[in-house]
Amino acid sequence: MVQSLMRVQLSFDKLIGNSRSVSSNQQGIHPDLEIVVNRHLQNPYQKPVPEYAYQILDQIEKKRRETGGKLILDSGCGTGASTLNLAEQYPQDLIVGIDQSEYRLSKCKEKNNVLFFRANLVDSWILMDQKGWKIDQHYLLYPNPWPKKKHLQRRWHGHPVFPMLIKLGGVLEIRSNWKTYLDEFSQAVEIMTGHLSSIEEFMPTEFLTPFEKKYHASGQRLYRYQITL
Repeated sequence: MVQSLMRVQLSFDKLIGNSRSVSSNQQGIHPDLEIVVNRHLQNPYQKPVPEYAYQILDQIEKKRRETGGKLILDSGCGTGASTLNLAEQYPQDLIVGIDQSEYRLSKCKEKNNVLFFRANLVDSWILMDQKGWKIDQHYLLYPNPWPKKKHLQRRWHGHPVFPMLIKLGGVLEIRSNWKTYLDEFSQAVEIMTGHLSSIEEFMPTEFLTPFEKKYHASGQRLYRYQITL
């Protein structure tokens, strides 16, 4: 009986609490971060934007005129759980969830104040910046940390689109289970804007994303960075 209960508990743990913590060969903030950020500031990103991105922004603008309220962007929304949770928190505002995975977006549920789009975030941010958009609130929830030292420029703060992301403004909130990611992001924002914001470890009472719930169940520490740009 005891063994049976143990097997059940182990199976349950595998379902909700088996996430590994981030492992990296990098110690602390990447030594090349300042060089990379300054290079991207001095050499604006020139990636051409595909036509579909224009169509998406047209749809957002139309819906925003209909709903009014703030524009809240959930970048990398995955299955849309976080987008729908934000819609519950902000029922008077327009919540836009963007992800490039067709499979994940196929699981999204519709709601009156929510729009979902399959799109490349880089294309979306470039075009929003070109059009002079300002986001009221912007969420980046548990982005891929790319923890290997050689992958700095795959992290959002090391990517050439980073200056455009920051120029979208508003209240930007990033959550991660790898504090180094947020340490780097905070320093990159300070390099670009001169503004510094602290990083806090937090214990969620309600989980915005399935990843957040899984990391918490695995006993991992969760961190949050927020700044008004």
